[in-house]
Amino acid sequence: MLRSGWLIFSGLALMLTTFESNAQSFYAIRRERSLIVSGGTGVATYMGELANPGDYLDAKLNLVGGLKYRVSQRIAVRTELTWFQLRGSDDLADDVSRIKRNLSFSSNNFEVNLTGQISLFQKGKFFYQRPPFNVYGFGGIGMLYFNPTTKYQGTKYALQPLKTEGVSYSRLVLAIPFGAGVRFRISPAIDVVVEGGYRKLFTDYLDDVSTTHPGPAAFSDPIAAALSDRRPEIGLPLAEAGSKRGNPEREDSYWLLNAKVEYYLPTNFGSRRKGSSRSKAGRR
Repeated sequence: MLRSGWLIFSGLALMLTTFESNAQSFYAIRRERSLIVSGGTGVATYMGELANPGDYLDAKLNLVGGLKYRVSQRIAVRTELTWFQLRGSDDLADDVSRIKRNLSFSSNNFEVNLTGQISLFQKGKFFYQRPPFNVYGFGGIGMLYFNPTTKYQGTKYALQPLKTEGVSYSRLVLAIPFGAGVRFRISPAIDVVVEGGYRKLFTDYLDDVSTTHPGPAAFSDPIAAALSDRRPEIGLPLAEAGSKRGNPEREDSYWLLNAKVEYYLPTNFGSRRKGSSRSKAGRR
């Protein structure tokens, strides 16, 4: 998984470097560039009722793309779309009660966000005068689409429609992303970025586990009943209705760690028109 992510990142960096070299014959390098496109890959780490000690070693792949606009020497705004995977399971837990619970999930997720970014050092008068190294922090707002699933008797089931705890929850929730990163300039128009970010969520059902066992009598669908309480699969009796299934006092969350390539697009919006006016005035 990590090897695949590195190949994606390396290919993106090579593609943008080649594009930049070819573009120099069409765009003057000294033209200011404020719009930045980015893309990259990394890992996503789940934190919730089905997480286990050392799960950061089993982090799942993510892919990210975005667009950023620099509004001042140190401040920028950006929007990003991220696809990522999460997974959790009781079978590797160090808690006997969790092993007996015997629940698991996996999920493909999409996050879109809008964040503000502030850098430690100013970029310089022009984009190509930015420092070779910079540190920044970011924060903002986002929306997450998640879809917890599990396998039962060789078939994958989406858990949200089954209401395994007798609760109807939305698969689209608010997320608050914040974190920090470091940026390295590798050419006049290209940066490489390493960034880590935490996502605070307003749901405890990222993994479909939160409160109590409703008991088998609460279900008319035998699949929903079986996936609500999977203790019988390992030879244990059904849990009593109302017994603990999750921990609603702490909402789920996740981390993203990414390596990205940022490319300063060869456009300068309004300043191009100003330059054209000055050239026409000079010719007159």
